[in-house]
Amino acid sequence: MDSLEEEQLDALRKAFNSFDTEGQGSITGETVGIILRMMGIKISEKNLQEVIAETDEDGSGLLEFEEFAELAAKFLMEEDEEALKKELKEAFRFYDKECNGYIDNSKLREILQELDPRLTEDDLDAIIEEVDSDGSGTLDFDEFMEMMTG
Repeated sequence: MDSLEEEQLDALRKAFNSFDTEGQGSITGETVGIILRMMGIKISEKNLQEVIAETDEDGSGLLEFEEFAELAAKFLMEEDEEALKKELKEAFRFYDKECNGYIDNSKLREILQELDPRLTEDDLDAIIEEVDSDGSGTLDFDEFMEMMTG
């Protein structure tokens, strides 16, 4: 739940409260599924039951707000990671103009200098040596993603 921003927590609280119509402080697993689907999260019934079982600490079959927020946070983080990966793929394609599936180290050097003009030649050499893990002289998408996400 710590990974959620205040805005996300507020949205989850509103959704939770709107379904906790009797003010019991908990919602059913079925209701959790409805809320997740309303948030645009696709989940099978089987997977939903599994994550509810993992999150339902007291085994009541009902989720209190903290449990619900913890469960929702997992899905929200996965969505953020997917969005980041998509953005990085677009950036990689931009630099891989010939569509070779890689960026050569001289192009990478240019990119890094654009990002931080203060980098020295030694800095650039060290970065390239570190990110070109297979020593191929090129950076494939996996190496690019590792470099960008650290």
